Amino acid sequence: MVPVRTCVGCRTRAPRSTLLRVVAVDSHLVADERASMPGRGAWVHETQECVEAAIRRRAFVRALRVSGPLDTQTFEKRLNGYGNKVNGSK
Repeated sequence: MVPVRTCVGCRTRAPRSTLLRVVAVDSHLVADERASMPGRGAWVHETQECVEAAIRRRAFVRALRVSGPLDTQTFEKRLNGYGNKVNGSK
């Protein structure tokens, strides 16, 4: 049986292998590429739409049970850079 998680952005269930785990480290949102970092994690599709929806609805804050705002700038920059490489654009 394949492990299934729910994307905090679009709220759809998907296999764990298709989602990215993120964690909060010192109020910064960090991508957990290997899904092995300690602490509570949230799962999201690696698409701009899902990440923006999760940030807009404060889904990361709720899922990670963080008090106060999260710094998402570094995570968003990483996602944008990764998306450009995948799509082949320069």
